[in-house]
Amino acid sequence: MSARVRKRIQVRGTVQGVGFRPFVFNLASRLRIAGFVRNNESGVEIEAEGAAVDEFLAALRNEAPGLARIAEIETSDLETLDEDGFDIRESGRPTGEFGLVPPDIATCAECFRDTTTPGDRRYLYPFTNCTNCGPRYTIIQDIPYDRPATTMSAFRMCADCEAEYHNPHDRRFHAQPNACPVCGPQISAPAEEVRHWLTMGLAVAIKGLGGYHLACDAGNAEAVRRLRERKRRGGKPFAVMVRDVHEAARLCEVSPQERELLLSPQRPVVLLRKRPEGDLAFVAPRNPNLGVMLPYTPLHHVLFAGAAFRALVMTSGNLSEEPIVSREQDLGRLEGLADRFLTHNRPIRTAVDDSVTRVFGGQTTVLRRSRGFAPAPIDLGRTVSDVVATGGELKNTFCLTTGHYAILSQHIGDMENYETLGFFRETLDHMQRFFRVHPQAVAHDLHPAYLSTRAAEEMGLQCIPVQHHHAHIASCMAEHRLEGPVIGVAFDGTGYGTDGAIWGSEVLVCDAADFERRYHLRYIPLAGGDTGAREPWRPALAYLADAGLDLSAAPALERVNERRLRIVRQMIASGVQTIPTSSCGRLFDAVSAILDICFENRYEAEAAMELEAAASSAPPDLGSFGFDLSDDEIDLRQTFRDITTALRNREAIPAISAKFHSTLARAIDAACRAVRAADGVRVVCLSGGSFQNRRLLEETLQVLERSGFKVFFPLEVPLNDGGLSLGQAVIANTRVGK
Repeated sequence: MSARVRKRIQVRGTVQGVGFRPFVFNLASRLRIAGFVRNNESGVEIEAEGAAVDEFLAALRNEAPGLARIAEIETSDLETLDEDGFDIRESGRPTGEFGLVPPDIATCAECFRDTTTPGDRRYLYPFTNCTNCGPRYTIIQDIPYDRPATTMSAFRMCADCEAEYHNPHDRRFHAQPNACPVCGPQISAPAEEVRHWLTMGLAVAIKGLGGYHLACDAGNAEAVRRLRERKRRGGKPFAVMVRDVHEAARLCEVSPQERELLLSPQRPVVLLRKRPEGDLAFVAPRNPNLGVMLPYTPLHHVLFAGAAFRALVMTSGNLSEEPIVSREQDLGRLEGLADRFLTHNRPIRTAVDDSVTRVFGGQTTVLRRSRGFAPAPIDLGRTVSDVVATGGELKNTFCLTTGHYAILSQHIGDMENYETLGFFRETLDHMQRFFRVHPQAVAHDLHPAYLSTRAAEEMGLQCIPVQHHHAHIASCMAEHRLEGPVIGVAFDGTGYGTDGAIWGSEVLVCDAADFERRYHLRYIPLAGGDTGAREPWRPALAYLADAGLDLSAAPALERVNERRLRIVRQMIASGVQTIPTSSCGRLFDAVSAILDICFENRYEAEAAMELEAAASSAPPDLGSFGFDLSDDEIDLRQTFRDITTALRNREAIPAISAKFHSTLARAIDAACRAVRAADGVRVVCLSGGSFQNRRLLEETLQVLERSGFKVFFPLEVPLNDGGLSLGQAVIANTRVGK
């Protein structure tokens, strides 16, 4: 028999709010271990004494709760105390170390059963939770994670809840948000009344985990139209929440991998391909995809119980481009948007929007990293300095680095107004205190006019400017722990270049410290700056002129007002009020306009999305158009000549769109092969918002892999601008103090 020993054990990682202490308690009981467990700032502290301490240590890793993420277990020997019993103690005194905080988790199967079983004391209770599910990040005010440090502190548990909380054999043992109808939060209106409002076609502001949704019956075309008009949403698709996965499969094609993602504890929005016979076309007009999520709180399940509707539009409770509303004092911002309000009295400490995901090339990638994912850390595999990175302008996130982690914020939004800037500052201050980060430097985008850049300059720290596309590639490298050099292919709409031009189709050779620009899309003059990004016919004129083609080559453009056409053509010819750009976004805009698919971007990337949609009905392997690679340019002038020839020959628009996508994939491959020939680099990182285009990403992956490259793209971190802050922070760590 093994000798009795006692050890102090410090467990670091995401081990608070995931049922870890109850797990340790029950494990100790099983192995006859004496001692205690308690939360502290850096995770969970254990003192374990007995003859099976080695077995206990092994089980800590091998049998940990499913939501736990153990990063490190540190042990030290102690003198034996010959005590009996094991208990959960009050949290330890502050040490100045940081701990990791779990994201909010969707209702588990057991709590769903409690909520939907007549006779259960939590039947139809909208705030049912346990150690395996429920609110976490959105209610935590500080660490260690104990009830007094959450927004549940005002709710005193009743005798029944207290008994569950202290029962080692109950799954609510030490569940900090534990509550029931007797002692817990309450909603402001009966669920049956809210169902009636929705059935009548009204728009309802519903307070959820991380903020308010604006909801309406997705099957009511008039209700959807009114909500779209009130939110100033244009034709931008809405996400929907459906009753269950069977309803999702009725509306959309759902692969086994997508089904698993829909049902995951994170319960994100999943972009799915609509079925032709689906009946929600007006929710995502002129788009082959639909964003679908399943209910993720008991309140959602209660609202769907016995409802006449099968799907609800569930869109962020905000006016377009503003932060999501999460506090009752801000409900005035939703006046005129909602007809009715469903609130509750559990305060939200941190506003968090829904996450958006998609399956690309057989792999799940996060397009908007928020509820269910934030603030889970990225383990960088090495020690880093305390640094903050402020991200970009669109789809903003910020990033903190400390220890060997990068911690990304939830989705902040587009930094185009002071409401979003205020939310950015508040969330940054909260997370710095939360994770005990004391930044030595701040990284920011090169663009001098971004609000995120101004926020960085106001911090009084060493400022480290980072080029936009280098940050995109460094983010991908950090997630996959690539040292470099790599070939970085960063394709997107806008990124401020080191030459003052607007970059957007870049082939770089880079590591985390620096980059060299090897190839880029041939510059065209963008007339009118931001206006050129809203009106795809403007870059279309520039590409035609660059290819030596006149207006007759693209008859669709003749629909534009003659005077406006003349002015923009003069601007392009003279270079007056134009900006040189290599933007992939403007390239897609140009082709979309020439093919008479989209003449106005009413929301970001509308023309590109509709061009991708047009290609979806084309047969495979149609070939590609011509292009050239010369000096440092990817030259698509021949591509545009071939496109206009195909138009003249009355080739089908879907076929032309498909061949354009193939052309761009092959041009990327050609540029990467040229870099490999010169430098011997065989690893490629793809990033940037243009690779959200499923057809472009999957074709590019195929041609690069056929050419013998090892290819990576972001999975845990958005490949759009939501991932910029991670790349900025990693690059800044190579320059801090210099």
